Amino acid sequence: MKDLSEYRLLFAGLNLILLAVVLVNLSLGSVSIPIDKVFMILLRGAAEDENWKYIVLNYRLPKVFVAMFVGCGLSVSGLMMQTLFRNPMAGPYVLGISSGAGLGVALLLMGSAIFGGFVGFLAESSLGLVLAASLGGFMVMLAVLSMSVRVKDTLSLLIIGLMFSSLAAALVSVLAFFAPAASLQKYLFWSLGSLGNISWNNLFVFAGIMFVALFLSVLKIKTLNALLLGDRYAQSMGVNLKGNRLSILIATCLLAGTITAFVGPIAFIGLAVPHLTRLLFKTADHRMLLPAVGLVGAILMVICDSIAQLPGSELVLPINAVTSLIGAPVVIWLLVRKKRIYL
Repeated sequence: MKDLSEYRLLFAGLNLILLAVVLVNLSLGSVSIPIDKVFMILLRGAAEDENWKYIVLNYRLPKVFVAMFVGCGLSVSGLMMQTLFRNPMAGPYVLGISSGAGLGVALLLMGSAIFGGFVGFLAESSLGLVLAASLGGFMVMLAVLSMSVRVKDTLSLLIIGLMFSSLAAALVSVLAFFAPAASLQKYLFWSLGSLGNISWNNLFVFAGIMFVALFLSVLKIKTLNALLLGDRYAQSMGVNLKGNRLSILIATCLLAGTITAFVGPIAFIGLAVPHLTRLLFKTADHRMLLPAVGLVGAILMVICDSIAQLPGSELVLPINAVTSLIGAPVVIWLLVRKKRIYL
């Protein structure tokens, strides 16, 4: 357990690292822009080359904001799920939200080949994909939330979430079997994830939902601390288990569902970051852990996006592949180093 001054130093260091990785991220891409020029564009809105200014302000800056929100949201939701289920391998998608969103997109993309018309028009637009993913994730969210009212223990709810995920994946497999190659390719590209498809207008909607969900998460810090010692202890502290569990699930569904709808499924960030943050801060207190997890998640996601841009190349790697390549070794390293992962 560290004292308050050490925590302040850690948070200050993490904020400086975030600023540094954001500036590096904004300078990378098919057009390389010096970091000092990027800084001047952000500070004064002036640049030697107007093309640099347009690229930074209209393309790279929205993308880096999306990366920070995605990293923060997935990490916070992963932390809440690990605490709620008292399972170190739980993540933001354990409730099947991502699979439901994937089913919605699969129905749109693979159904467009059959129905055509307006469905085909929606399948060609990024807004149509967001709507389809939102609807699919929302339907699974409603199903899980309705089950959470009837199910008393969290383990049963965890199994129900996994079953919904398996059911959605099975339906996607059936659709893929009958779908033409072009539709399958579109679905594959969506499943690889992308941070660069959100304009400033869409970013405001995305950020608004994320702020609401993160605010709900902050309100549950006291409950999350009580849940660490078990349901009986939480009840003895006056915690309404059913009501608080429902509100934690709503916050997680909003975070994971919104992120999946706008950028596609992003793997491992929500699972790995809470463990990395616990290792760094050496505390289980959510008053420190929750904001720290959000900050570390934002940093890691911006780093992953910088790697995905393949500095010095015009190619861009799928962001989901990069997060998996980084996240999987991290989890393996934690397991080997600690022998056992604790909450």
